[in-house]
Amino acid sequence: MNLTEQELSALSGSGFHVEDIPSEEVDRLEALYGPLAGSVRELMDAVIRTQVDDAAIERARAEIDAVTARLRERQTDGPFGIRFNRSGRSWSWGNAVIGLRNAIAPPLVIEHGPDGARAAFELGAAYEGPPGNVHGGVLAMILDHLMGETASQGGRPTATGTLTLRYLRGTPLGPLRAEGRVDRVDGLKSYVTASIADAEGPTVEAEGVFIVPRWARGHF
Repeated sequence: MNLTEQELSALSGSGFHVEDIPSEEVDRLEALYGPLAGSVRELMDAVIRTQVDDAAIERARAEIDAVTARLRERQTDGPFGIRFNRSGRSWSWGNAVIGLRNAIAPPLVIEHGPDGARAAFELGAAYEGPPGNVHGGVLAMILDHLMGETASQGGRPTATGTLTLRYLRGTPLGPLRAEGRVDRVDGLKSYVTASIADAEGPTVEAEGVFIVPRWARGHF
């Protein structure tokens, strides 16, 4: 889907980055950076659960500091943001939920269908709140993003207006799935419902209102 000049102008004016990069180059960079973030994600888990001796901890910290300094030799000024090319390809590599280069992100790979959006993912030790369970704020973050993407299907940008969650029971760390669907659309507002479930069924349910932001009205 190629973006029109009007759509590109609206995106640029809203703080999104429009870059003249071929989609093939985006694919190449994803193949390069994805495994790096995956390694850092494993490092985070290892830091939480390690029981090695003091000397090993000191050596590891020095090695990590050296790698960090190497990566900071050249970096983006400020956050990564959301980027688009003229073909309509977007990449949001710093995003806390789906960011390919963000080791904090699970990351979710969201699948879109005619009846909504869904994702299967796994949350480990870095996302713990109550013992053995996912932190409630992490669940809210994941649902907010999934529901926003659900409301924005078809290319109409939306932003969160309200979000209400019902925690049915503890959500255990491990494999999970999330699903969202649009309940109805009323002008600029989309009403979305969603849930997160484990193998035994839903653990959290949510509903929210997602609104087309001012900068996108009349452009998408």
